[in-house]
Amino acid sequence: MKKIINKSIIELIEGDITEMDTDAIVNAANAALQLGGGVAGAIRRKGGPKIQEECNKIGGTFVGGAVITTGGNLKARYVIHAVGPRMGEGNEDEKLRNATLNSLKLAEENQLKSLSFPAISTGIFGFPIDRCAQIMLSTTIEYLSGKTSIERVVFCLFGKESFDAFRRELEKQT
Repeated sequence: MKKIINKSIIELIEGDITEMDTDAIVNAANAALQLGGGVAGAIRRKGGPKIQEECNKIGGTFVGGAVITTGGNLKARYVIHAVGPRMGEGNEDEKLRNATLNSLKLAEENQLKSLSFPAISTGIFGFPIDRCAQIMLSTTIEYLSGKTSIERVVFCLFGKESFDAFRRELEKQT
């Protein structure tokens, strides 16, 4: 499913984010930037040790923040590590909004034209998928509605439930 926002495309696909051929993929990271399980574990396995080595040099970032590393052996040239909130820690909606926005800004600062997001915080961090879709899509639509050089934002969603939640929300917001 694709929608045009200003001069950019938002696309939804169901698939494996580590297979995406965008300039960057976004890792649903933890604040310590340790590539453990879930999306981060898949990135570590397919991307190789160089990504974790760069994360170790950076040392971490705050919840809502984002940092960039090489893509290692991935098709994507870069990985943007965005730290989403854990449910119950407080102010989760704002933190997820910031993780999304800071990823978009980091892509722009690095002259990237395309990036792929997962549904940040919906795995072991326990964030509800419908709420995630609403926040991530509204933040992205608002960002792309302004002046940007980003041409394409893909939401690469794992499983039909996640894809359907994002599809319903994108239809509602556009």
